[in-house]
Amino acid sequence: MRKLLIILLSCISVAVSAQPFQHPGINQSAADLAHMKKLVLSGEEPYAGAYQRLKQSIDLQAPARPVTYVLRGPSGRPNIGAGELMGGAATAYNCALVWYISGDRAYAGKAIETLNAWSATLWDFDYNDAKLFAGLSGHVFCNAAEIMRHSNAGWKQADMDRFAGMLMNVYYPIIRYYYPSANGNWDGAIIHTIIAMGIYLDNREMFNNAIGHYLHGPLNGSLFKYIYPSGQCQESQRDQGHVQLGIGEFAGAAQIAYTQGVDLFSIAGNRLALGYEYTAGFLMGRTPHCYGTLSERVKELRDNFEAVYRHYAAHGMVLPYTKQAADSVRPKASRSVLTAVRAPQGKVTPQSPPTASTIGYIAGATDAPAIPAGALTVQPGENIQQALDGANGRWVVLKKGLHILPATLKIPSNITLAGEGVGTVLFLDTASGMREAMLNATPDLHDVTIRDLVIEVAQSAVPGRDPNGNRSHSRKAGNRAGIVFRTEKEGGMKNLQFNRVTIRNGTFNGLLISGATGIVINRCDFNENGSYIVPGPKLQHNVRLTHCSDIRMDDSRMAGSPHGSGIALDACTDVAVSKCEITRNAYYGVQVNACQKVSVTGCLIEGNDRSGVMLEFLHSGSESVTVKNNLIHYNGGFGVEAYAAKQLTVGGNTYAGNGKTAAQEKLSSDKYVVME
Repeated sequence: MRKLLIILLSCISVAVSAQPFQHPGINQSAADLAHMKKLVLSGEEPYAGAYQRLKQSIDLQAPARPVTYVLRGPSGRPNIGAGELMGGAATAYNCALVWYISGDRAYAGKAIETLNAWSATLWDFDYNDAKLFAGLSGHVFCNAAEIMRHSNAGWKQADMDRFAGMLMNVYYPIIRYYYPSANGNWDGAIIHTIIAMGIYLDNREMFNNAIGHYLHGPLNGSLFKYIYPSGQCQESQRDQGHVQLGIGEFAGAAQIAYTQGVDLFSIAGNRLALGYEYTAGFLMGRTPHCYGTLSERVKELRDNFEAVYRHYAAHGMVLPYTKQAADSVRPKASRSVLTAVRAPQGKVTPQSPPTASTIGYIAGATDAPAIPAGALTVQPGENIQQALDGANGRWVVLKKGLHILPATLKIPSNITLAGEGVGTVLFLDTASGMREAMLNATPDLHDVTIRDLVIEVAQSAVPGRDPNGNRSHSRKAGNRAGIVFRTEKEGGMKNLQFNRVTIRNGTFNGLLISGATGIVINRCDFNENGSYIVPGPKLQHNVRLTHCSDIRMDDSRMAGSPHGSGIALDACTDVAVSKCEITRNAYYGVQVNACQKVSVTGCLIEGNDRSGVMLEFLHSGSESVTVKNNLIHYNGGFGVEAYAAKQLTVGGNTYAGNGKTAAQEKLSSDKYVVME
């Protein structure tokens, strides 16, 4: 089974590279279109009703209104030509469908008129939303053109050539490099259009490039950066309108790929379905767990559930919340109902809906712990440092609320610093000019427990309406760290425990410990830490441990470092990383240098831009390392990559879709130094 996953999924684009594209073949194949037409003409519902609504929406007398420049700024200021563009694309596709079903040449003529008008007029896109609107409109135009070109509609070859020229000279230059630093709906739309363009233009390299970005795009740019292992989406904290747009664009790309024999629906345990169920469930009244605050804004249903519901149902999987959303939208829907039709398949095997990964989930601050008698309590606004200095071994409990730190907290020995769960948030005042939220008070720090609280390391304690705008990859972000404990000799600090702590949005490391022994990290959440600020990218991580020993990291989450790794270990001994979610980091999932006795077991290691696990060689390699029984998939490099490691044991891992070749491991005895 493991080998089958590797062959089928790691080479998903290579597997079909020798096959010519089938035409028509964007949203639907010839067989799909024929079956859809049959359903409509036989009067079967909901297809006949959808067709009538589609036909009634078309005004054959309305002139095409192409523009030379589409100028769309943030929040629609300015907005010149964007509405005309989207309307023109919709008119072309709607008329193409009506023509295909009815054979009425008036609709063929209108589709051709619209395609020709835009291809003869459009020169460029500009302003903030240029890439977005190219992505949103391009696949719609391509679907219309694909039907017209392959249905004897009378579209002249010279006009087809000019349309292809518009795709390559106007659309492709603005979207070919994607834009993964924007919210993920942008790259979802861009992938959607580039896949469609690749088929229309018979450009296999373009098609494969879009598939590759769907699987491995950086920042917010791939399916795995957009839909998390829980089903939560990258924009779930923003608003539900943008979430629906994002999952809809990734689903649209998957629908096109499926037409050409590439299955992006089933990958990673039907991850797309998981994202749809999470979002649809929330829209239908369920409240799932969310890392951060799940936005209640823009909860009106969009018309993008039908195709996903139909696809999975045809494969034996009923998605209850997605079905409920589709059922709610369908009575007023038209084109979406028709274009969701696939030709009948053979016998299907019932499948259960996907469920959230339980590996390292739920991590970070959640509920309040049991508080022992005699604990000191600190209300927001009161002096935490004073309480710590006078605790004399007692617990110091920070009550719920925002605790603004006027200066870095100096953590003394023999202390438990606890919060009341996710509601206790610590924030270092930016006016302090200091970097670290917490430092060790003495170089011999010992017997410290920090638990059940959130350390917010962003520039603002309150995320804006668009959390992506405050992410630590932003060039406006300052130098900010979570917890930094350092001493000058190995074993100088002892017995440091972190339980259900959340550290997020640091431009420096989230957690940096150097020179300690006896470290326990349990059910903690480190996310969005490690940016490009000095000393530079690839040097700051979610968790970085150096010259430490006797380390246990269990059931935790290290996710989304914009420029670093999930876990970085240097010169450490006796390290056990178990059952952690290590995902979406811009460098490696787990990065190990010059360490001994390291084990990585039972983890989910997914969507990291480089290899999932990297054992690098600089001056000396690592020794006695075990990487076993992990799910390692869809990382940009190898599943496991190692150089000059001694006594290395790698086995029992499940791999899928790592890198661009079938090789999922690179275990080399060479003393090779990676220089990029």
